[in-house]
Amino acid sequence: MISFTEENYLKIIYLLTERNGGNEVSTNELAEHTQTKAASVSDMLRKLAEKSYINYRKYQGVTLTVEGQQIALAVIRKHRLWEVFLVEKLGFGWDEIHDIAEQLEHIDSKELTESLDKFLGSPKFDPHGDPIPDAKGKMPSVSYQKLSEVPLNQSVVMMGVSVHSPAFLQHLDKHQITLGCSLKVLEISEFDKSFGILLNENTSLFVSNEVARNLLVKAQNA
Repeated sequence: MISFTEENYLKIIYLLTERNGGNEVSTNELAEHTQTKAASVSDMLRKLAEKSYINYRKYQGVTLTVEGQQIALAVIRKHRLWEVFLVEKLGFGWDEIHDIAEQLEHIDSKELTESLDKFLGSPKFDPHGDPIPDAKGKMPSVSYQKLSEVPLNQSVVMMGVSVHSPAFLQHLDKHQITLGCSLKVLEISEFDKSFGILLNENTSLFVSNEVARNLLVKAQNA
């Protein structure tokens, strides 16, 4: 039997490994991400290692075993499917759903998960643009750029965000920056490195460098 906390750790290790380009995850990274003392993180890692969910040696990085990765992907699949349900069927905003999905992702019913997937039409991406693993744990392949890396005057489409905090998503809503919108970087300020952009070919605005670094895009003709 695996606990909610153990599932959360496996999910976080998977996501941090992905963010690190496949490299090992450190205890300090986990402590910072979970806002937990390093000693408590080490205790949890020992438990997960005893259950053969992770490969772990003290003072070295952590990786998931095959079984640990399967559990992590199953939790991520449920989380992202519930996020789709909350937005598409219940009318929640994309800034309101993360904490609710955090609770729903621990429901232990494969039948419910697959029925939910079928009901939603087997979506490939959640409302934040994150890919949804399939029933076998295969994650759709995506290749996006940060808006901050896009050359001047190249038209791109917004595909996702790398920050899910309500404050960030509400900030995007305020400026009507949503998934699927077109963006073009017109200038970069020498003073504060903010980005002057053209939104949907008709609205000019400035966004901070931090916002530009957290918008995931692809070329319009890609």
